[in-house]
Amino acid sequence: MKNNGRLFVISGPSGVGKGTICKQLVERNKNISVSVSATTRKPRTEDAEGVTYYFKTEAEFKQMIDDGKFLEWANYNGNYYGTPGDAVDERLSKGLDIILEIEAQGALNVMKKRPDAVSIFVVPPDTETLYQRLKNRGSESPEEIEERLKAAEWELSQKENYDYIVVNDCLDEAIAKIENIIKDEKENI
Repeated sequence: MKNNGRLFVISGPSGVGKGTICKQLVERNKNISVSVSATTRKPRTEDAEGVTYYFKTEAEFKQMIDDGKFLEWANYNGNYYGTPGDAVDERLSKGLDIILEIEAQGALNVMKKRPDAVSIFVVPPDTETLYQRLKNRGSESPEEIEERLKAAEWELSQKENYDYIVVNDCLDEAIAKIENIIKDEKENI
């Protein structure tokens, strides 16, 4: 009998380094892939359709909601984000481990629907570091940074709902900790 892959949920506030961590995990581990989410937010310079996100209009996204296409979806800072469920289940059935890199609201929904998912919450060492990371990213206005910091307060209050909490103070150490979590969880199937 073929082993199914494991579903890992990685979330944390905007600017904490989730994307960088997930990218490194995929590059270092051939059996791990990141699920591609759909979103209504505008693409950033580094984004590629179907690679970083599936970019949808609000009408297209709402139709997908109505059609039950999402494992989870949420409205975050005025934009919709969602994980197409069929693509996740197809990859899991092929034995691939899947990472959902999603915000806390969506992660909590996935944890309810999929209690087999392993949840990891990435936190910054402190709020000032988070602010500096958002500012240095250069992709948001000062107002958007403030909105993201306000959202981070609620997200950080949810960290105790996760299986694991990892501090991203040193990127390589955070990646190593998450790799160890994945290895341990795979061994405990």
